[in-house]
Amino acid sequence: MAKDGEKSEWKEFIWNPRTREFLGRTASSWGLILLFYVVFYIFLAGLFTLTMYVMLQTLDDHKPTWQDRLTTPGMVIRPKADETYEIVYNIHKTESWDMYTETLDKFLTPYNNSIQAQKNDECTPDQYFKQDDSGDVKNNPKRSCQFNRTILEDCSGIEDRYYGYQSGKPCIIIKLNRVIGMLPGKNGQAPYVTCGAKTDDADKIGELMYFPPNGSFNLMYYPYYGKKAQVNYSQPLVAVKFLNITVNQDVNIECKINANNIPTGSERDKFAGRVSFKLRINTNN
Repeated sequence: MAKDGEKSEWKEFIWNPRTREFLGRTASSWGLILLFYVVFYIFLAGLFTLTMYVMLQTLDDHKPTWQDRLTTPGMVIRPKADETYEIVYNIHKTESWDMYTETLDKFLTPYNNSIQAQKNDECTPDQYFKQDDSGDVKNNPKRSCQFNRTILEDCSGIEDRYYGYQSGKPCIIIKLNRVIGMLPGKNGQAPYVTCGAKTDDADKIGELMYFPPNGSFNLMYYPYYGKKAQVNYSQPLVAVKFLNITVNQDVNIECKINANNIPTGSERDKFAGRVSFKLRINTNN
């Protein structure tokens, strides 16, 4: 009998036909609870939407509102076979270096003179190409300066489609990472690249040639205004050609940016403004 009584109590708790209560509450009580939560969650959704709307009004589609103050941009090289930054090949084995030349071909294709002439402007060299906005009126899209592939001369891949790799005089291409608004130089002095061997390999690196002359990044390519504002921007490049590097040995090389307002290295990143890689040219058959 006790069990029958418990079952009856449970049944009445779930649905009481006398009071017409479901789980201890009438329909009106459940309706009020449901209404409360509907209103409550609509309010939360509205508050979230309003907050997002106000925040988005502070953002600029073309320039980040908040940006880390990068004092020194990073540097990268091409070709780059993998994350180890090693260029190793044998001049007698085409398959060991053709991947490097193919990488350079693909990388430099957007810099073909014909493409640059279609997309970008001929700018006045040795001065910043500033394109300021007029108050709230955005000067977009912003124009970009031509960087023609022929500027790289012996490392352009035009006269020598193998970029010197088949003759043991390889070229590498260096570029600075993009930083919005950066003016990399003071008093008209353009930043330039220098490369050298690490201490133990100082006598192995041999003679170097830089293209453009002095390995400089012309000021006319700065400042950079961002991918959306400056759609056709072409990063300036510097090519380094190794003319008589010691063969059949590892040569550890470091290239760095030099400018009167860009420090190299920092406590946070000792590789800021510089890039290191290993170059080995084998001549054994």
